[in-house]
Amino acid sequence: MERRVKLKTINPHITCKICGGYFIDATTVTECLHTFCKSCLVKHLEEKKTCPTCDNVIHQSHPLQYISFDRTMQDIVYKLVPNLQEDEMRREREFYKSRNIPCPKDMPQNHEDDEKMLEAHAESDFHRLDEQVNVSLECMSNNFKNLQRRFIRCSSQATITHLKKLVAKKILNGIDKYREIDILCNEELLGKDHTLKFVYVTRWRFRDPPLRLQFRPRVDLV
Repeated sequence: MERRVKLKTINPHITCKICGGYFIDATTVTECLHTFCKSCLVKHLEEKKTCPTCDNVIHQSHPLQYISFDRTMQDIVYKLVPNLQEDEMRREREFYKSRNIPCPKDMPQNHEDDEKMLEAHAESDFHRLDEQVNVSLECMSNNFKNLQRRFIRCSSQATITHLKKLVAKKILNGIDKYREIDILCNEELLGKDHTLKFVYVTRWRFRDPPLRLQFRPRVDLV
């Protein structure tokens, strides 16, 4: 027998403590795992360095490096609240249209630019001053070959999408094929916007380095 739950009973878990509205671009503090609207949290961190919920210091000098887009939470909110996603997209498009600026979400992605950026970054010191994470990337499928170098060291602000593009470039010969790859930790599928800092804190906090991740061909969940 199905049990119906009223939306108001779930509201405390899917609303922003700063603005009081439903999460838009849900963003989580990686140190304490409290979630807010991205714009609300960024504005808050312009003046303070603490979490609005628990008041713990996020980071003394670079708090914005310790927050991460929470796609899972945002997907839950959009599924629970009728028309919220459509209304938000309409308001966003109207905002950019009123300023004669193209909406970023409507602009096509250029993967050639991604390749050029990767090449430029390889010759620079990009993010080398960030906190670094040691990562082991292991293949868990016979359909993919292993990386020649499975141990890497990179910025803690690198995302799972960055790792997907790295794997795609090395074994599929094209960054544009990164959507064909899943990356997991402890047999759990990782969201594409998770930073390595977030993954380390939430999935590997009490284990010895390196952070062990696995990759495989994408599996479409029904």
